[in-house]
Amino acid sequence: MSSRTRRSWQTVGLAVVATVLGGTTGATAAGGSVVGWGIQVVGVDLSGGFQAVAAGEYHSLGLRDDGSVAAWGRNDYGQCNVPSSNEGFVALAASWAHSLGLKGDGSVVGWGHNSSGQCDVPPPNEGFVAVAAGHLHSVGLKADGSIVAWGSNRSGECDVPSPNEGFVAVAVGGSHCLGLKADGSVVAWGANNLGECDVPSPNEGFVALACGYWHSLGLKDDGAIVAWGDNTDGQCDVPPPNESFVGLAGGQLPQPGPEGRRLGRGVGEQPRWQV
Repeated sequence: MSSRTRRSWQTVGLAVVATVLGGTTGATAAGGSVVGWGIQVVGVDLSGGFQAVAAGEYHSLGLRDDGSVAAWGRNDYGQCNVPSSNEGFVALAASWAHSLGLKGDGSVVGWGHNSSGQCDVPPPNEGFVAVAAGHLHSVGLKADGSIVAWGSNRSGECDVPSPNEGFVAVAVGGSHCLGLKADGSVVAWGANNLGECDVPSPNEGFVALACGYWHSLGLKDDGAIVAWGDNTDGQCDVPPPNESFVGLAGGQLPQPGPEGRRLGRGVGEQPRWQV
């Protein structure tokens, strides 16, 4: 047993398609190329043909125009081993060491680290329109507006509150989830150690959501961003002027291993971790 410290990354109010989670971040550029920075990208041609990207802790995923997935980076749990047949994908999500792919037929494929069943999509595996990946759990939004969650449920992150209906978007943090309702309100569940599930009032007018490991973000219909939860490094302090935003993403530095958990901190101390 050992302890270590980790620091959260800042929140970015950008219209990006990748969730910032680790050393390598990507965004689709003109001509469908991918630009990465941080840990060096090697072994994959990123010069063109991409329409979307997703970033895990130490691995990255790219959705090609032909519906196939390219994966690169750390692969110690098979998170870069895209199952065959590698075709027909329309959306991606990635987390610490597992990956999710949404197919055009509404099914979800999961691969990589599976200690908590985060890659075992519950039946019926159909009707999904969006996916999101937490540290050890996965979430899918169905076409009927319901949410399905599977994997680790140590903090209730797979217990979608009732009524499970009317959702139009979902975002996932380390062990908490956010669901956006059609009426513009936000529902939060799972770990709430640092207030990441305490949606500030007024809970209305939201149009998009994002999560860091212990903080949450919401974009309002007036272009402002609301942030709540862990603010150790100012990740909830949106810089002025807080207006005219069109997208958002949240991220953090790499987390500890599969059973790592935050122990908390004293005044003036950095967060402590147990592995």
